[in-house]
Amino acid sequence: MINSRSELEGFLEDGKDCRAVIEAGRSSYTLVDMLAELGVDVRLAHPKEVKSIAKAKVKTDKRDSRILAHLLRTDLVPDVYQRSKENREVQKILRQRAFYVGAMTRVKNRIWALLAQQEETVQKGVGGLKDLYTRKGLERLRTLELPASDRRLLDSLLELIVGLKELIKSSDRLVDILYQQIEEARRISTVPGFGKFFSVLVATEIDDIGRFESADKLHSYAGVIPSTFSSGDRCYHGKIVKTGNRWLRWAAVEAVWPAVRTDWDLRVFYNKRASRKNNNMAKVATARKLLTIIYKLLRERWDYRPYPRANNTSHRLPSYRV
Repeated sequence: MINSRSELEGFLEDGKDCRAVIEAGRSSYTLVDMLAELGVDVRLAHPKEVKSIAKAKVKTDKRDSRILAHLLRTDLVPDVYQRSKENREVQKILRQRAFYVGAMTRVKNRIWALLAQQEETVQKGVGGLKDLYTRKGLERLRTLELPASDRRLLDSLLELIVGLKELIKSSDRLVDILYQQIEEARRISTVPGFGKFFSVLVATEIDDIGRFESADKLHSYAGVIPSTFSSGDRCYHGKIVKTGNRWLRWAAVEAVWPAVRTDWDLRVFYNKRASRKNNNMAKVATARKLLTIIYKLLRERWDYRPYPRANNTSHRLPSYRV
């Protein structure tokens, strides 16, 4: 059946008190919205947690549909959190900006690779610049004497840089508007390491903090908990599981370095764990601490205000206060 409104209306014409379940995917919300408008109670199933489908050796639409229908009938559907249309629209804006920034990084890497293949005199021509992509740096790149083919390649890459800068500026203006509209984002921005973009991103991905019973549940959702292998009396904790919301995990981990540089309390927390274990484990532990702080701020409606450190203080200070 085609996923069109007319086909669905015809199929559901004689149906009463219908319920539906859809395996979550890239385009599942299109059908969810359509069915909801037709008065159908819809549930989203987590594709990796429907083991009878995920581990099946024979996979067809009919078999999968039958399994999902059976799980719905027995109320055993592993649900996925359903986001509102407004929340999904904000997600699209933020992920588009992240796409632009990622594309900018790839273009810059291409430029560096092209310059690395040039003669030493060309490399010295840009060696004195701290940033190649300021106005001065771009002008220097445009005037470099290169072979004709390389010159054309570099000019096309510079055009991409200029275009992406404009797109990023435009998306930044949208982020500024969202920041003013979302109270939770302004609260998160008081936590060290979280600027406007990351604050809006984290607030959007969390959406409703009430759906997490504890900070540990938020850690698990973000995928910053260690994998555990246990057998008999031995228990081994390995790398983080990297499941769950990759955008929330990315924001929490990226915020660690600026947070550690600017907040004394977080720096002490990081250094203690780095000295006992290693830098990567300390970074993940600090990311979990940042998410714990965010959880408490959103649940109890606080702003992050670290205690000022007194002179000659030898004891550890609290990480947050009302």
